[in-house]
Amino acid sequence: GSGYGYPKVSSVGVVNVCHCPQLHLVALNSPQTGAMRGIRGADFMCFTQAQAIGMKGTFRAFLSARLQDLQSIVRKADRDILPIVNLKDEVLFDSWDAIFNDGRMKDGVPIYSFDGRDVLNDSAWPEKTMWHGSTSSGQRHVDSFCETWRVADRALTGMASPLQGGGLLQQSSSSCSSSYIVLCIENSYIAKR
Repeated sequence: GSGYGYPKVSSVGVVNVCHCPQLHLVALNSPQTGAMRGIRGADFMCFTQAQAIGMKGTFRAFLSARLQDLQSIVRKADRDILPIVNLKDEVLFDSWDAIFNDGRMKDGVPIYSFDGRDVLNDSAWPEKTMWHGSTSSGQRHVDSFCETWRVADRALTGMASPLQGGGLLQQSSSSCSSSYIVLCIENSYIAKR
């Protein structure tokens, strides 16, 4: 027992919409270089953009840093049972754990920004790549997070993932001056009142 009961999933076309406990994965409204004022700065952007559209959950940046493994951001109790959904509650991944087991996003399910744009099809994000700073299993990647997300120096690198392949943790070492997608994850389930 998790006490959440069984998820109710309705199929809309081929996309599963979850009317159940879930965690949202949403992109920041603009691309970012490696200079995000640290992990706190990145978390703060996630927090404020979620609040601005009335989302109740706490959002954290989908990034590893010196003192943070990406995989540990979501509460342990929620990692294997809650589906990961986009802004419109469409299921992207069956669970948080699935992302780190070489998971691929569900076909045809967009990642939206907080202001509702499909990041893989919107020209505001010319590079369809996202920062993560992690190994493929979601551990911090030593020296691959742009000095803990503080610098946009061309000579330094951060670990990123080209999203066309459908995986969030592909390993592409990229210059910290690049402007890439940054995702935010709701880090624990909050019942909607």
